[in-house]
Amino acid sequence: MSSIKINVIVNYIGRFWTALIAILLIPIYIKFIGIEAYGLVGFFTILSSVMGILDLGIGSTMNRELARRSVTPSTADSQRDLVRTLELVYWGIAILAGTIVLIGAPLIAHKWIHTENLNPDSVLLAVQLMAISVALRFPSSLYQGGLMGLHKQVLVNSILAINGTLRGFGAVLVLWFISPTIEAFFIWQVIISLLDSLAFFIAMWASLPKSEVKSKFRFNIIKDIWRYAAAISANALIGVVLSQLDKVILSKMLSLKMFAYYTIAATVASSIWMIIIPFNNALFPSLVKLFEEKKIEELKKLFHDSSQILSFLLLPLSFVLIFFSKEILLLWMHNQAIAENSYLILSFLVIGTALNGLVSLPANCAPAFGWPMLITYTNLLQAIAIIPLIVGMVYWKQGIGASIAWIILNSTYIIFMVPFFFRRYLLSEQKKWYLKDILLPTIVAFSICAFSKIIVPAMDSKIAIVSWIIMTWGITVLLSGLSLLHVRNIAKKQLNIIFKI
Repeated sequence: MSSIKINVIVNYIGRFWTALIAILLIPIYIKFIGIEAYGLVGFFTILSSVMGILDLGIGSTMNRELARRSVTPSTADSQRDLVRTLELVYWGIAILAGTIVLIGAPLIAHKWIHTENLNPDSVLLAVQLMAISVALRFPSSLYQGGLMGLHKQVLVNSILAINGTLRGFGAVLVLWFISPTIEAFFIWQVIISLLDSLAFFIAMWASLPKSEVKSKFRFNIIKDIWRYAAAISANALIGVVLSQLDKVILSKMLSLKMFAYYTIAATVASSIWMIIIPFNNALFPSLVKLFEEKKIEELKKLFHDSSQILSFLLLPLSFVLIFFSKEILLLWMHNQAIAENSYLILSFLVIGTALNGLVSLPANCAPAFGWPMLITYTNLLQAIAIIPLIVGMVYWKQGIGASIAWIILNSTYIIFMVPFFFRRYLLSEQKKWYLKDILLPTIVAFSICAFSKIIVPAMDSKIAIVSWIIMTWGITVLLSGLSLLHVRNIAKKQLNIIFKI
C-alpha cells in the first residue's frame, strides 16, 4: 500500500502546483488584458472541456487496460500495440475537431460571444488560436491515462508541474515583455500545448516494456475494448453536458465582462478538483488490481480508508471557501466589484463540487470493477430531468441560478447513484460509509466553519482576516481528523514515530 500513498502524494503535489499557479496568476492576467478579455479565457476553458467529449472513453480505457495487462507478465507486445492503436485514433480525432472549430471560428466570434470594447478581429484570432491549442493539447490526456495505468504517477505529475509552470509564468512574461494582448496570450497557449503533448508522448513510449516487435495498429484491439470505451464515452458526453451546460448558456447570454465574473468564481471553486481528481487517479489502478485478484477484504479496507482520507482533505477546505467566499475573493483580487459579483456563485459552486467529491470514490470504483454503465445510467437520467432545470435556472438567475443548479445536480449522485453501487458491490459497507466516512466529518466541518463565520469580529486588517481564515481551517482540519478513525490511526502512528525518535 506504500505505493498508493506515494502516488497520492505526488498526484497532489503536481496538481496542487499546477492549480495554484493557474489561480494565483488570474489577477495578473486581468491587469494586462482586462476583465473583458479574461472572459475569452473562460470561453477557452469551456472549449477545452467540451473537447473532452471526443475522448470517447479512450483515455480511461487505456488506463484500465494497461493496469490490467501490466499485472500479467509477457504482455509487452500487447501493451505497445494498445498504445499505438489508441494514439492513432486519438490524434485523428484531435485534428478533425480542431479543423471543425477553426472553420466555425467566425460564427463563434461574431455571433456567440458578446463583446463591448474588444476588437472583433482580435476576438476572431483568439478563437482560432484556441482551436489550435485545444487540438494540440488534447492527445496529452491519452498519454496521461496510459502512464497512470502503469503507475507512473511521479512522472506524470513532474511533467504536469513543469508544463503548468511554463504555461502560467510563460504567459505572464509574454504579456509583460512582448505584447499585453489576448492574441499574445493564446499564441503562447498554442506553443505550450504542443510541448505538453510532445512531452507526454515521449514519456509514454519510454515507460512501456521493450519489445523487438514493431508496434502496430490493430483493429481487433478496438473490437475488444469498444463496449467499455463506449460506456465511458457516454458518461463523459453526458457528464460534460451536465457540468458545462451552464457555462455554455452563460457565455451566450452574458457579456464577456459578466461572464468573466462567473469564470473567476468557477476557477476558485475548481481548486476543490485538485483534491478529488489526483486522489481518485492514484487509487484507480489499485482498485482494478484488488478487484481482479479478488482480494475483497483488502478492497473493503482500502475503500473505507480512502473515503475517510478524502473527506479529511476535502471538507475543511470546502467549508472555508463556502463561508468565507467574499473575504477570500477580496484578498485575492483586490477588487470590490469582482468580489460582490462572484462570491455567492463561488459558495454555491463549491457546495456542488464538494458533493461530487464525496461520491467520487464509489463512482470511481464502478468502472474499476467493470461496471461503467452505472454512471452512464445515472447521468442519462440526470440529463432528462436536470438539463431543463439548468436552462431554466440560468435564464432565471443567470450565474447564481447556474450555481444553484450545480448543487441540485450533484445532490442526485449521493441520493441515487451511491445506493445502486452498494447494492451490487460492498453492500455490507454502505451504512459505515454513509455515517462514519461521510456524514460525521461533514457535520463537524460544517459546524466549526459556520460558528467561525457567526462570531468573526469586524476586521480591517488583511493580516487579521487571513489569520482568522487560516485559524478556522486549522481547527476544522484538526477536529475533522479526530472524527475519522483511519485519520486518527495515521496521526497516532506518526506521533509514535516522532516521540521514539
